[in-house]
Amino acid sequence: MRGERFRYWLGRRLLKRADSVLAVSQATAGDATRYAGVDARRIKVVPEAADPVFEPRVGAAERVSARWGLEPGYLLFVGALDARKDPAGLLRAWAVAKESRPDLRLAIAGAPGRQAPPAMPGAAMLGQVDKLELADLYNGAGCLVFPSRYEGFGLPCLEAMACGCPVAAYRNSSLPEVVGDAGELVADGDAAALGRAAAALCADPEPSRRAGLDRAKEFTWRKTARLTIDAYKSVLRRRG
Repeated sequence: MRGERFRYWLGRRLLKRADSVLAVSQATAGDATRYAGVDARRIKVVPEAADPVFEPRVGAAERVSARWGLEPGYLLFVGALDARKDPAGLLRAWAVAKESRPDLRLAIAGAPGRQAPPAMPGAAMLGQVDKLELADLYNGAGCLVFPSRYEGFGLPCLEAMACGCPVAAYRNSSLPEVVGDAGELVADGDAAALGRAAAALCADPEPSRRAGLDRAKEFTWRKTARLTIDAYKSVLRRRG
């Protein structure tokens, strides 16, 4: 706890003294202004991008079935199950989705969070996976269901879209910036609405799949690098 307090204190001091602050989203930039007192004029928004491995992959469904026994069309959650990810909301969304699709499975990929619940009844707990396995999981999923209550950027949503996996998530923090109109965003905390959206996407994935692939193309590491270099050049010009 002492180390966390020190990092928080140091971070606030560095944010206020920095010539320029790079934020991964407009939402994060707003938080830096509201909670750390950073002058908005010193903040540059530099979005992230997905690793090139996240793309449509031939044979993904077969590899997922052989590795984990999951047939295509399952719900997928990616991340640590801490309180911020709303594990109870995830289970509620799954239960609601199963009302229209009783055989719908839920797969959870990621290391347990520090506040993870003791069990997620009925879910396939896959644990930590590597990038290629994760790309296959996105490819085989019917939908990424993402009940996170806050994201600085929301990289799993972008990775999913880059693989052609539909996205259902809460409308909060940076997620509208990343997902846009390519997925289904529901009211923050409304797990039942999230489940209905996920079931609908699994039933008719193609429109969201195409929209997600197009949306993901707007986020590239080349763009990230250019914006980062521009931010450093701006600081150097001011310093003369």
